[in-house]
Amino acid sequence: MDGSIATRRHALGDFVRAHRARLQPLSFGLDPGRRRRTPGLRREELAQLAGVSATWLAWIEQGRDVSISAPALARLARAMRLTVAERAYLFGLGGRADPEEQPGEGGELAEGLAAIVGAIAFPAYLIDRTWTARAFNAAAARLFAGWLDGTERNLLRFIFLDPAARRLIRDFETRARRVAAEFRADYRRHLAAPEMKALVADLAAQSPLFAEAWDEQAVVDREGGLRLFDHPVRGHLAFRQTTLQPALHPELKLVVLEPLGSEAQAVP
Repeated sequence: MDGSIATRRHALGDFVRAHRARLQPLSFGLDPGRRRRTPGLRREELAQLAGVSATWLAWIEQGRDVSISAPALARLARAMRLTVAERAYLFGLGGRADPEEQPGEGGELAEGLAAIVGAIAFPAYLIDRTWTARAFNAAAARLFAGWLDGTERNLLRFIFLDPAARRLIRDFETRARRVAAEFRADYRRHLAAPEMKALVADLAAQSPLFAEAWDEQAVVDREGGLRLFDHPVRGHLAFRQTTLQPALHPELKLVVLEPLGSEAQAVP
């Protein structure tokens, strides 16, 4: 069997098994009982809710070579009440196109994108599929000292391996766990990519926090919202984050941080 296919099947099994364990019987009108040996729904219960056979579901969770159709994945996603990001991850692991998802456009990186990043007045940076900075402006460099002034400039390595990140990012552990969940939403599109596998393996080996967060199998989209920092020079800073994807290059993300309040005005 092709190694990438085997990797994807085992990742699919881990994902389904972890999310089945999180489903509460009471929310499905089922008796939680006292004889349940494992948390969440039993495999037979989820299979019935999804309209699939318990044997098929068992083989999925075991990473076995089994036929997987888009309709079966759709029923499983609905039964597990997955979010949009989690559903996309499920279909990516299953190697099937989601019939309810609108296809995006491919293409080359638009010329001048780096220049656009540089022209933005607020801190802004562009990351690729490994979350390595491809472009950033001066305001971002001043905010993220220790990351953007380095040689590798990988955001995940900075957050999970550099002590400076723990000092800079407010409510660090919560934010770091969310970053791991956000990266998993991207990771499912490139499971067989050697650089992605190597990055995850290296982070898991060096960072207990990343290893624990990664094993949780959480998946969320990289969205905007409030971002708080304790800058070593400028003190407490607050920003509203907006994340955009270039239409012609969805593997890239443009992140812009808009300063909030008078305390953030020191960062131009």
